[in-house]
Amino acid sequence: MSGAEQAVRAKALMLLSGDAALAGLVHGVFDGVPVRVSAPYVSVGAAEGVDWGTKDRAGREVRLTLTLVGVGGAVDDAAAGRIDAMVAGLRGAADGWSVVSARVVRTRFGFGRDGGWRHEVVVRCRCLVG
Repeated sequence: MSGAEQAVRAKALMLLSGDAALAGLVHGVFDGVPVRVSAPYVSVGAAEGVDWGTKDRAGREVRLTLTLVGVGGAVDDAAAGRIDAMVAGLRGAADGWSVVSARVVRTRFGFGRDGGWRHEVVVRCRCLVG
């Protein structure tokens, strides 16, 4: 994993963990899939990166997967709304990188056999060095 992927993951973890409204809706925000936790929770998952440089600056496009895992009905999903609201906050400085754009490019919602559900959000961040 390159520095851009690590920087975007760290910034997403910081923003999600620091959101008091989200904290009141889930049991925690985790880096990867937690070993033992009950739903609902948020997992900061895979980060995929590709070159996005210019002639004179190195750059990376990072796609970060955020997963909200829940139980029961998901009719009024305020936690998903908090995650969507956080995406704009990813823009700006991030550990030696500058996130110049951040947007949700894909969402997926599905139900599991155990009665739970998963809401995956893929965020595309375009980053330049410095």
